[in-house]
Formats: sequence, structure tokens, C-alpha cells
Amino acid sequence: MSEYTDHHGPEGLRTRGTIVVVPGRGETRKTYTRLGRRLAADAYRVRVVDTPDIDADDLAGSLDRFGAELADIVEDTAAEDDVVHPVVLVAADTGAAAVAAFLGGADAPAAWQPDAVVLAGLPGHAAADVGAWEDELEVRTSCPTHRCTLTEDNEVRRGSLEDAVPDAVLRAAYNGEVAVPALFLIGDADPLADHGALARTAKSQARARLSVVRGAHHDVLNDLQHRSVAAEIVIFLETVRNDLVPLIAVELSAW
Repeated sequence: MSEYTDHHGPEGLRTRGTIVVVPGRGETRKTYTRLGRRLAADAYRVRVVDTPDIDADDLAGSLDRFGAELADIVEDTAAEDDVVHPVVLVAADTGAAAVAAFLGGADAPAAWQPDAVVLAGLPGHAAADVGAWEDELEVRTSCPTHRCTLTEDNEVRRGSLEDAVPDAVLRAAYNGEVAVPALFLIGDADPLADHGALARTAKSQARARLSVVRGAHHDVLNDLQHRSVAAEIVIFLETVRNDLVPLIAVELSAW
């Protein structure tokens, strides 16, 4: 995870926080250009890293190294004063599993922690059979722009959704206690998700919110509903900045 892509906020605006985006299976940093630019437009410093490589045979060591790399990557964003907080990890698929396992899988709290996390498209334990590329695209997204992005990126690894996610990683991700505020995002049309297990995990956390995106597939951060998903993330970021007190409360609504 030594390389990364940066997206900066509009010139002249004070940076509101630091976001590190962690992709999932088969994805590249280019996959998250649209999301990175949109979050940066709201004056957040966004850094997209590579998909983590977690060794199931050395889970503890892999997660420790992963956490150390994240800490270094965040520290490297420091301006003249310091790293801009809140620091939030936005992770998808196996990236989300690795982040959740790192933060909640050990007996003791992780040595380094972000201020909050967004865990999107956390995969379930069931094996996936996605078939040909067109079938994999159907599992991933219904967004024609995102399908084009994936298809035209020669570094995207096709068939990667069939890679088994180490059971030890998933157990740590689903059963651990994430101490920081967490936003779970899942598409209700995601065939790789275990919706029941995810709901139980979200309920077990002290400060968690589970948001289900209607009609979204596995790539919930980049599917057809990506504008609404980005808005949900920004609302979460602003709520984290306000000590988890929502800035807007609906007092009356006819819909």
C-alpha cells in the first residue's frame, strides 16, 4: 500500500477532515476517482490507497502491518500544522473487512485508530460464483458509467469477486467491537452480502449506523445511487465533526 492517489478540496477553503479510501477485490485507485473528487469538493482531503493484502496464515501480523501502513499514510497527509481531523477510513468489500478486522479483531484496541469508519459492501461468508465479466458487472453495479470505468481499466482484475475471503478475516470483522463511530453501507440488491449478519454486527456496536441503499449492488459506493451514497457519507462526516449530534433533524414530513 505504498502508492496512493490524492484529491484535494477547492482552493481557498479550510480542509474539514482527512479521508482514506481503501478499495476491495479487483479494484484500483482509478475505481474511486469519482467518489474521491466528490468528497474532496466538500473540502475534505481524500487519499485513495491500494487494496490491502491480508495473509490468513498470519492474520495478526498482516493486520498490524496494515494498521501501521494506514497510520503512515495518514501522517503523510499532514500540512504545516498537523493532520486534519477527523480522520475517516472509507473502505469497500475486502478493504472494509480488513479495516473492521484491524479495528475490532484483536483483544486489545488497535495501536492506531481513525476517528470514524465507513464500511461499504462488507462481504458475507458464502462463496461467490460470478461467471463471465458481464455477469460480474451485474453483481457489481447497474451504473453504466461505473461499468465503463471497470471495463476500460486494464488493471482491474476480472473474476476477483470469486476469490475467497479468509474466514478468519470475516470472523474478526463481524464479531469484533469497533470502538470508533461506524457507518455501514450495503445495497439491498447485493448478492454477496449477508444482510442478517451485518445487521447483527451493526446492532452490537456501541456507535454504529446501518444504511441500506435501495437497488444498489455490491459496489455500493459506485453504483447508480452514488450521489445519494456520497451525500450519506458527507452527512456522517459532518455528524462526526459535531460529536455525533445530527445537524439536521426532520420535524415534519409528508413523505
